Amino acid sequence: MQRFDVVIVGAGHGGAQAAIALRQHGFEGSIAMIGEEPELPYERPPLSKDYLAGEKAFERMLIRPADFWADKAVTMMPSRRVVAVDGAAHVVTDAAGESLVYGQLIWAAGGAARRLSCPGADLAGQHKVRTHADVLALKAELETVRQVAIVGGGYIGLETAAVLAKRGISVTVLEAMPRLLARVTGPEIGNFYAEVHLAAGVVVRTGVSVVGLEGIAGRVSGVQLEGGETVPADLVIVGIGIVPDVAPLLAAGAESASGGVMVDEFCRTAVPDVLAIGDLAAHANGYAGGAVIRLESVQNANDMATTAARLITGQPQPYKAVPWFWSNQYDLRLQTVGLSMGHDMTVLRGAPDNRAFSLIYLKQGRVVALDCVNAVKDYVQGKALVERGLVIDPALLVDTAVPLKSLLPA
Repeated sequence: MQRFDVVIVGAGHGGAQAAIALRQHGFEGSIAMIGEEPELPYERPPLSKDYLAGEKAFERMLIRPADFWADKAVTMMPSRRVVAVDGAAHVVTDAAGESLVYGQLIWAAGGAARRLSCPGADLAGQHKVRTHADVLALKAELETVRQVAIVGGGYIGLETAAVLAKRGISVTVLEAMPRLLARVTGPEIGNFYAEVHLAAGVVVRTGVSVVGLEGIAGRVSGVQLEGGETVPADLVIVGIGIVPDVAPLLAAGAESASGGVMVDEFCRTAVPDVLAIGDLAAHANGYAGGAVIRLESVQNANDMATTAARLITGQPQPYKAVPWFWSNQYDLRLQTVGLSMGHDMTVLRGAPDNRAFSLIYLKQGRVVALDCVNAVKDYVQGKALVERGLVIDPALLVDTAVPLKSLLPA
């Protein structure tokens, strides 16, 4: 049985950054990275944007080239899925029955795209946008489809809708919540993006529940909504979140929380010598008022990876990074910093009609988050306001002639 000082399960952003950070912080032990996909670690965000649109080659999405991993003595183990963790013996076992012994384990396995569970969920013509293979399969069918239904009005669904609409494909977005982006932004942002998509020819349906898929000869032909209506579609894209890959850790004794695995401020699980990072890592977040949450973002994966690496190398530093996210749709770049949950006031800075504005969220007078649309300066300067939790006069925040950085204490 092979043994490595550190075994990293997951070859996405978190796993790759964990290996990089270990070497950057002087770790000289052996490292193995086990990935379920055949590719080297690559960036996922372009999958629903530049790569789907054919504007970015896959090679440009690699986080590091092949020779980097060889130079850093990181043993890559692609196309392997870990299905069991023995915390007492320090052993991980993959689906083929092969095992590795670890000194420390970093679980960065992310999750799988959530699937529909309604009647017709086994019909052909359904797609998700989570992996390179997913998008290759989707792109292979786009030349022959005319009507696409997208289930889910979050980032993935809307980014995909924007790409397809620009190709002249008829697109209908179906969202169960009363508005788009309901889980991640305020109503003003969701409503703004609904208008943008409508202007681009996308049909936007909110507050609708999918109860089944209809098909012809084994292939999807429509999406059935509660109430009996059917939305015609010869291809369906499902973007309704992920299912965190945590079963092996829970079976090993890790604590479940928020649909993932609970970790402390150093990314440690309840299983000795096992850390968890990224989308699946539930943690008490200071920017959420101490609430236990999971953050599904590249920023979170990278920052938690660095936290884990620092702990392993004897340079512990708790995870306290301010959350940030982004989304590209059409000519719009949405950049979010902070967490708007629990806010009690919003300030509109700029004009949505000009397609450049910010929505600033306050809680008890403190700036807790910003959503910035084509407003890079607000995003960059507003980050410091969120980090410091400053109380700012809303009249100053609304005035675009006042740079946000000028509101910082001297």
